[in-house]
Amino acid sequence: MSTTRPSAASTASAARRRAVIDALRRGAVPDSGLDLLATGLDRFESALDAELAAVASGASVFKAVRGEYGSGKTFFTRWLGERAKRLGMAVSEIQISETETPLHRLETVYRRLTEHLATAGFPPSALRPVVDAWFYALEEDALADGAGEEELTEAAGRLLTARLAEVSRQAPSFATALRGYRTALARGDEATASAVLAWLGGQPHVAASARRSAGVRGDLDHFGALGFLQGLLTVLRDSGHRGLFVVLDEVETLQRVRSDARDKALNALRQLIDEVHSGRFPGLYLVITGTPAFYDGRQGVQRLAPLAQRLATDFSTDPRFDNPRAVQLRLPGFTQESLTALGVTIRDLYAAGADAPERVTSLADDAYVADLARAVGGTLGGKVGVAPRLFLKKLVGDVLDRIDQFADFDPRKHYTLTVSGSELTDVERNSAAGASAGDIELDV
Repeated sequence: MSTTRPSAASTASAARRRAVIDALRRGAVPDSGLDLLATGLDRFESALDAELAAVASGASVFKAVRGEYGSGKTFFTRWLGERAKRLGMAVSEIQISETETPLHRLETVYRRLTEHLATAGFPPSALRPVVDAWFYALEEDALADGAGEEELTEAAGRLLTARLAEVSRQAPSFATALRGYRTALARGDEATASAVLAWLGGQPHVAASARRSAGVRGDLDHFGALGFLQGLLTVLRDSGHRGLFVVLDEVETLQRVRSDARDKALNALRQLIDEVHSGRFPGLYLVITGTPAFYDGRQGVQRLAPLAQRLATDFSTDPRFDNPRAVQLRLPGFTQESLTALGVTIRDLYAAGADAPERVTSLADDAYVADLARAVGGTLGGKVGVAPRLFLKKLVGDVLDRIDQFADFDPRKHYTLTVSGSELTDVERNSAAGASAGDIELDV
């Protein structure tokens, strides 16, 4: 995260401001409105916008983002995802985990992708609106080609076969399931249609009767998942979306799984990268995030030499000269100054929608914001890099909300920073070991 232009707070809509502030109050990364906070990422904008534009025109891109905990990896990928949405792309953010979404089981990754699929017009899961829009587009194209109303279904079916011809060579059941979904809808069988669409989205344990009705068998497997992803990209493109932006977040969790599962996951990642670079997935922008230890350590990328070669990037120079076109991007993390600047940005954004804006900016002035940032960093053992989430949560929920609601509240007189273990993440808790909130005082 970083500072924003002075005019951003005043020009943002009330709904966008509220969404950002509400998320920060909960200690979460906002799902939208990140451009209000992200102008410090301007050194990446030109290269990344060029890559997004290329993907929207049919190319495919893979990107690896590296940064320590607290450096803003989730913020960065959501900011980039917002830019993708503005280009007309669909987006999906997937949390990699050993139990819920193991990377070595690509069928599970695909399932999470469809569950979290979102577009500018539809929140997750947008799979059904996308598929319905695709069938509508097929019918419109069939009519434009001269098909009459009485032959529309048959003509649209021929277009379906033609446009999924390449996909069907790898995953014939994808097109079969789409036909089964459309047939069930045509006869008014909503239960079967929903079940078939769930199967198309990679869901397991779909009723056997629905699968038989659609003419498909079994559940999606690891190898079929890549074919289904190819099919989804085709459906997205033909339904008016210019591509798909996918984030595989927290890939560093692979370091904590059993060695056999870790090796399978690293190889699956290598396979994904190769498939993206081969051009199999036109319209896909795939991003992974991880810590430096994941990219450089023996339990991560370096464990598989072919993967390490594909991700190799020179970070020996000054970070100012990092190449944003490289396969890896480095997020520098926060300093005391940049954390304070972020707090001032949030303060101004808050004040733009506050009931008492002048009181907010007067009592939570720049000096107080800097003191609070310093104090929160102190509770975390002086590790400013892991402080942003907690700092913004305290600033909004403990300070700004009280200033706005209580005319006689002065944070310098009436507020003492306290941090309980229950509100910390594991990383924050580890950083806080040896330091307590009682040891930190605001310098006022």
